[in-house]
Amino acid sequence: MQALLVQILHLTVWLVLLCAIFVPIERLAGIKRQAFLRPEFFTDLGYYVLNSVLVGLLLGAPLVIMGAAVHQLIPSAVLDGIAALPAWLLLVLGLVVGDIGYYWGHRFTHEIPLLWRFHAIHHSATSIDFLTSTRAHPVDMVFPRMWGFIPVLALGLTGGSPTVTALVLVAGTLWGFFIHANVRWRFGFLEHIVSTPFFHRWHHTGDDKRDRNYAAMFAFVDHLFGTYYRPDHWPARYGIDTSMPTSLGGQLLKPFLPSRRLRAERRT
Repeated sequence: MQALLVQILHLTVWLVLLCAIFVPIERLAGIKRQAFLRPEFFTDLGYYVLNSVLVGLLLGAPLVIMGAAVHQLIPSAVLDGIAALPAWLLLVLGLVVGDIGYYWGHRFTHEIPLLWRFHAIHHSATSIDFLTSTRAHPVDMVFPRMWGFIPVLALGLTGGSPTVTALVLVAGTLWGFFIHANVRWRFGFLEHIVSTPFFHRWHHTGDDKRDRNYAAMFAFVDHLFGTYYRPDHWPARYGIDTSMPTSLGGQLLKPFLPSRRLRAERRT
């Protein structure tokens, strides 16, 4: 019971800090004015709580096991060289390698129909702000993050340091809130290097351009793999063309239900 109370307090403090940072910024520099208590706000708040609790539990054991398994396949000379690097360089490499891994995990959620069933929940948002970052089915939260963290752990890029590990996790989490924020800021040439709200808005567009801009932190990763997209205007709309329940329970159940297309195929 005490552990649960501590967890609730931790989540509440984080939410208050996030609101203190992003709500005033979104009010002053929003792409468009939208209410803080927008439609589906409480659904997204439910995802914030659910994923904050579940993802660590679901990711922990698989990451340790798979990271250790891949670690054994890497030549010791490579691991020794990495271990000799200073902590600041390990942090930088950890963020870059993690984002490359995340890029592919994220891209697969768009290209593999079964994974898209879960990822579509994140893209169903038609009004986007910082809280949209946690709007995701737990399966969808876990899959791309495994692709991001396993190479970092396997290569020893955390240096066995809890501090470096925590910095990688916190930096990635905060950047995720930032790129979803409802802000009209542009960053010029830097948009070719790092992920920004403008860069990520085009990943949430309601048209066929959403299969672009997969990277979470570094836009140059999309340049590297040919999926970078940067027009000269903001998207006109967001969301997906298929229906999605508005309730948290309905969305969590949705990926497991047969689609209309599957039901039609079964009749023929």
